[in-house]
Amino acid sequence: MHRVPLRAAAGLGTAAITLFATAATGVAATSSTSGSSSSSGTANPYAPTYGHPYRHGAVPNLAQYQKQKAWDATHPAAAAVGAATGPETLSYGGGIDGTGVTSGAKSQVYLVFYGSQWGTQTTDSNGNAKFSTDTAGAAGVAQQMFKGIGTNNELWSADLTQWCDGAGVSTGATSCPASLPASQFVPYQSGGVLAGVWYDNSVASPSTASGHQLGQEALNAAHHFGNTTAAANRHAYYVILSPKGTNPDSYQGQYCAWHDYNGDSTLTGGAISSDVGDFAFSNQPYNIDSGSGCGVGFVNSPGTTDGYTITLGHEWHETLSDQNPAGGWTNHTGSSFDGQENSDECAWLSPGSSGGAANVSFGSFGTYAQQASWSNDTNSCAISHPIVQHGGGAETVTVTNPGSKSSTVGTAIGTVQISATDSAGKSLTYSATGLPAGLSISSSGAITGTPTTAGTYNVTVTASSGTASGSTSFSWTVNPVGTGCTAAQLFGNPGFETGSATPWTLTAGVLNSSSSEPAHSGSWDAWMDGYGTTHTDSVSQKVTIPSTCKSATLGFWLHIDSAETTTTTAFDKVTVQVLNSSGTVVATLATYSNLNKASGYASHSFSLTPYIGQSITLKFTGTEDSSLQTSFVLDDTSVSVS
Repeated sequence: MHRVPLRAAAGLGTAAITLFATAATGVAATSSTSGSSSSSGTANPYAPTYGHPYRHGAVPNLAQYQKQKAWDATHPAAAAVGAATGPETLSYGGGIDGTGVTSGAKSQVYLVFYGSQWGTQTTDSNGNAKFSTDTAGAAGVAQQMFKGIGTNNELWSADLTQWCDGAGVSTGATSCPASLPASQFVPYQSGGVLAGVWYDNSVASPSTASGHQLGQEALNAAHHFGNTTAAANRHAYYVILSPKGTNPDSYQGQYCAWHDYNGDSTLTGGAISSDVGDFAFSNQPYNIDSGSGCGVGFVNSPGTTDGYTITLGHEWHETLSDQNPAGGWTNHTGSSFDGQENSDECAWLSPGSSGGAANVSFGSFGTYAQQASWSNDTNSCAISHPIVQHGGGAETVTVTNPGSKSSTVGTAIGTVQISATDSAGKSLTYSATGLPAGLSISSSGAITGTPTTAGTYNVTVTASSGTASGSTSFSWTVNPVGTGCTAAQLFGNPGFETGSATPWTLTAGVLNSSSSEPAHSGSWDAWMDGYGTTHTDSVSQKVTIPSTCKSATLGFWLHIDSAETTTTTAFDKVTVQVLNSSGTVVATLATYSNLNKASGYASHSFSLTPYIGQSITLKFTGTEDSSLQTSFVLDDTSVSVS
């Protein structure tokens, strides 16, 4: 069978790619995109979109801004068209493939760390993926930020609750009909939106990834996360995060990020052919490399990741209000804001100014620099906005359940932050009953203290606005001193030296003692693939990590040999995954491929600390294509706890 190279991207949809400026601090970018393509069709040759029509909403850097402004002065924008409250008013584009906004359910954000240049993956103190080349800690910041959206009663994201789509919303409408059901609006994103994290180190990220390559990686991510239907991708959003030192879509000196969907035909090569339905994604460069041009220090000092979180928030806001661009809410007034989306119109407004960028607190998940987004209903750039309620009904308070907790007598618990939302956007105060002795809750929902008495407690936390309240209950186990974790290795038959599978679950033929693929130590190993034909093997074992342990680590030795000669394409792969007690993949710890072939074994380790107190399955899955063998040989595994 003829081997086909890595599939050429079949057209990256970029119908409303929103790009962030490399403008200087204090320059209001909202006045700078005129002429990208005016309603008369003339194009400003100094606009970042000139020659790149898929870069809808591009905001130029400062030098280009001055040239573009001068050009605009001699080429006036077309007169405003349609009913509008002003030049920044957004109107509805009618939807594309039935989609205008991310309505009816929460956004599901998938972070894709694209390329082996991210380096070695470990785990940070928050249980997030951490990478050795990420000197700014941007990966952890991105994960914490998306975990925190919709917590701590934050109202930065509540601006999105005014946008709608579907039947009853006329093309060109500048507001949503009051009669629409709640299912046609963007809901408040209570409890965080991070749905998954994938380190795709099977290949190196291109030094200058094209839009097609970024879109193809988003399609790969949809398959990786099992989102293989249009319904599964209706609320999904794939953020393609390129590593430090790369220049995806030639962003340096032009812009700082953009978003799109697969169906746009304006990119060279046309729309991406998708077998998973429409999907939304964004290009998130490591724009910290651009310094102040992409927002370093824009809000804080030194503010290394200010621009990174601002651009992450900017593109997420615009995806939710214009998921399949430009079928959602964009500017059609013919003014200098023509073609922009909600965040474009409020980009790079100086902190302290009206609608300016500011720090937004997500409670225990941290505080991050964000920008405002345009709000039709207040005719302003809103950094904070009341939650808009739809479909009638009384005020309600929803408290997010934090899940069961465990601790030990005499050991401080740190902080357990309870979050809740009020349907009317009101501030809340918290109280609790049933807390273990020694613990207390603050009015802002932070549980702190040191438990003094062993036992199992049923805790109920109530949040109240003064006119409405809501509650949630969960169990809290306090273990006595002396029943802590005993250092141990949890895998049974860790080196396969019994010569039998138990307690592993192995594909037939994987257990090996031949000299063709010798063990790392002893006589036995697990030999996956190596057939030179389309084939899949797996090796897995279930373990329970005691809740009294403080740390847990997966370790193993892996040898890869391959007849593949390519140095650029991963044809055969092995993934290392964590499955929960229901058998659902909750994390992919690593992916290795024929590109990682070597003469001997390599040692690998990953933190399992986020899974303390849980029963999980560790699974190794090798997949091989139709020609040229690759063998993945596993030995001397361990799950160590202490």
